[in-house]
Amino acid sequence: MEQKNKKDINRRDFLRIAGVGTVATTAAVYGCKSDNTVSAEGGAIGEVPKDKMTYRINPHSGDKVSLLGYGCMRWPLRTNADGEEEVDQETVNQLVDYAIEHGVNYFDTAPVYIRGWSETATGIALKRHPRDKFFIATKLSNHRAGGRSFQAGIDMYNKSFRDLQVDYIDYYLLHSVGSSIKDFNERFVDNGLLDFLLKEKKAGRIRNLGWSFHGNVEVFDHMFTLGIQWDFCQIQLNYQDWQHAAVPRNVNAEYLYAELVKHNVPAVIMEPLLGGRLARVNTQALTLMKEMHPGDTPAKWAFRYAGTPEHILTVLSGMVYMEHLQENIRTYAPLEPVTAQENEVLEKVTEILVNSDYVQCTECQYCMPCPYGINIPAVFAHYNRTVSAGEILKSANDDNYRKARRAFLIGYDRSVPKLRQADHCIGCNICRPLCPQRINIPQEMRRVDLYAEQLKQKLEF
Repeated sequence: MEQKNKKDINRRDFLRIAGVGTVATTAAVYGCKSDNTVSAEGGAIGEVPKDKMTYRINPHSGDKVSLLGYGCMRWPLRTNADGEEEVDQETVNQLVDYAIEHGVNYFDTAPVYIRGWSETATGIALKRHPRDKFFIATKLSNHRAGGRSFQAGIDMYNKSFRDLQVDYIDYYLLHSVGSSIKDFNERFVDNGLLDFLLKEKKAGRIRNLGWSFHGNVEVFDHMFTLGIQWDFCQIQLNYQDWQHAAVPRNVNAEYLYAELVKHNVPAVIMEPLLGGRLARVNTQALTLMKEMHPGDTPAKWAFRYAGTPEHILTVLSGMVYMEHLQENIRTYAPLEPVTAQENEVLEKVTEILVNSDYVQCTECQYCMPCPYGINIPAVFAHYNRTVSAGEILKSANDDNYRKARRAFLIGYDRSVPKLRQADHCIGCNICRPLCPQRINIPQEMRRVDLYAEQLKQKLEF
């Protein structure tokens, strides 16, 4: 199985598998307001097109799905009058309205997203639109302990219908399959839940049945031995994970995609930006991109790559801000597939990134809440931003030591309250089995804390 994950496909083979040729590209940068004609970087963007979205057809249902899908894991939040955090429903409504107006029709949520608030917020926003204007995807998120019984699964399934305010679900997923075959059987087979979902599909309450994958290739392969024609599968795919997925936390996307094509299963793509890291690449990588397309953002490069293979149904993006939504609409309205020359650039970028110091966190927040109050994703995000900026210090003798030290420590305190920083991790390991990337979170917390402590004490590295 290990050999499958190391299978080598060069960039020319990627284009052959993707089914594209060489095309020209154009550059654009996008603004942060729905009526902006000037980007945050000062460039003119013109109108965001409403009628040029790229669509893909699901061969099993005939659904015409927008290549840009809305990931609803990270809706904007606000503080209410009682000082408590909640979803900013007004902003969610505005984002959903704008997305639908500009051709986006696939919305992906789950019962566990945003501390359980995502389905409700998504349902409120979508209920204001005709039912045939959108496809809703949600999941049976029974991967946590205590929720694996048949009744717990049925309760979660029925609650999704209530929270989403729908009488059928377009795309329903077995959530986060991949830990082990034993774990899959416990969650879906032995308790009868898979049989139940197949009956629900036959009854029309589920239109397309699929699964999302994180983990071991043995489990991925096992899913095709069950005698089920899956309608879709959600995988992690981006230009780094194509050949350099973080083993054993994931499997190279080249293998996953090829197997899905072989079994006639359309692919839904998650993590096209790898938790945002591909949107904030380091200076060395960014220089390579800018030499070819000076006006294009790293995010545009990543989204074009993720949407290029022709058997991909939709690419999910968790767009919290209007500027992100606008940029991604422009990228896919219409899609300009990556070229052989651009793939050569991305191959060089990938080599830079895989040899960097990033913590492989995608900020999915599955590890939250931490019982000791640590903001795990925020700690890793701050560290990764420092890596992207090329400011991780190797020695107290580095030329930029004083500036980089100050930037890290001040930025750390601003982005993560002191009581929620890495030094409060006790290594309880409660978070580890919850991480779909299989990160050794306590170990990485110690690494970040050691780095911060060395800076605070002005110690040698």
